[in-house]
Amino acid sequence: MSAGLLMYRKRSASVEVLLVHPGGPLWVAKGDGAWSIPKGEYSEGEDPLAAARREFTEETGVVTPDGHLIPLSPVRQPSGKIIKAWALEGDCDSSRCHSNLFSMEWPPKSGAMKEFPEVDRAEWFSLEVARTKLTKGQHGLLDQLAAKL
Repeated sequence: MSAGLLMYRKRSASVEVLLVHPGGPLWVAKGDGAWSIPKGEYSEGEDPLAAARREFTEETGVVTPDGHLIPLSPVRQPSGKIIKAWALEGDCDSSRCHSNLFSMEWPPKSGAMKEFPEVDRAEWFSLEVARTKLTKGQHGLLDQLAAKL
């Protein structure tokens, strides 16, 4: 189970959403279809909304803004993971986003542990472009946001 926030902003006649690109050496060359909403796992008994707020801050470095949360229906990923998400209107300078770090053995089988950012960048995309960037399993979140706006 994962929980996340889909931050959106209105620009002229369009809507843009904030997406994040996974960090680490395995994702460096992946673009279209690799991006995600800021999200993360939560444990049984944990409040999913509190987890969504925590994960948003961990992955962007941005404190979740106050505002009206739009609950979105959960979406199932091809892996079977369920993402529970909320949409929230807000704004931030995506070039200033930064995430926490994780450690992994790199290069593989080298015995050397290196740290990498969980998210290497965040960017604003129109709903149309976001559909090409976002992993397929999360497209339903964009559809729901468009329908609710």
